[in-house]
Amino acid sequence: MTSSTPAAPAHHSNPLWRRLFAEFLGTGLLVTVVVGSGIAAQQLSPTDVGIQLLENSTATVFGLAVLILMLGPVSGAHFNPVVSIADWFLGRRSGTGMRLSDVVAYVIAQVGGAIGGAILANVMFSVGQHISTKPRASGGHLIGEIVATAGLIALIFALARTHRGAFSAPAVGAYIGAAYWFTSSTSFANPAVTVGRVFSDTFAGIAPASVGGFIGMQLIGLVVGLGVLLVLYPDAGSTAADVVIPHLDPA
Repeated sequence: MTSSTPAAPAHHSNPLWRRLFAEFLGTGLLVTVVVGSGIAAQQLSPTDVGIQLLENSTATVFGLAVLILMLGPVSGAHFNPVVSIADWFLGRRSGTGMRLSDVVAYVIAQVGGAIGGAILANVMFSVGQHISTKPRASGGHLIGEIVATAGLIALIFALARTHRGAFSAPAVGAYIGAAYWFTSSTSFANPAVTVGRVFSDTFAGIAPASVGGFIGMQLIGLVVGLGVLLVLYPDAGSTAADVVIPHLDPA
């Protein structure tokens, strides 16, 4: 094979259907954690929004880390369309990333799981099934989503490039937990989770009118994060297959 010929796509150790199930399950349980802990926080601390956010963010940190550890070896534990898109984009020339058709399938599974996860949380807490009425798309919130998403992308792919994927579960969990507090948007940083949270009119919800702005800013954050990553690690695409957790056949 000449140096100008792209490498063949890497072979996954798990069939696509199994990886899609892992992405559906993982994204769904992630939204269940976010929405469920938000409902619990609202019920336990009804007069203190700061405590509600602390309770919500703490549950999300631990829940996300556990889900990455549990499902990462199966699908990579993307649970996030921007991560899957970045995986494809970075690895498309070297053949180390996802196929575009797999990215589309991942995104569908992630969005479906996110909606299901919100509905499950509503059922568990008997709050009824309602579309959120909580507006979030102020200027500050939108900037917050760019910052949150860019940092997440840079972190995940930098860990893979420096062969520290084993630290992804605590590192990604810690970053999201911190970003709950240092971004005005409380760090959705995930188009699938954004859509899922529409389906719960609770502490963690987001009104449909705010979704387009949030997803648009998350996509901009994806571009910014990739730009930062490629300045720091120009060859980051060589390890795209190891995101978030290595999950490919060594052969």
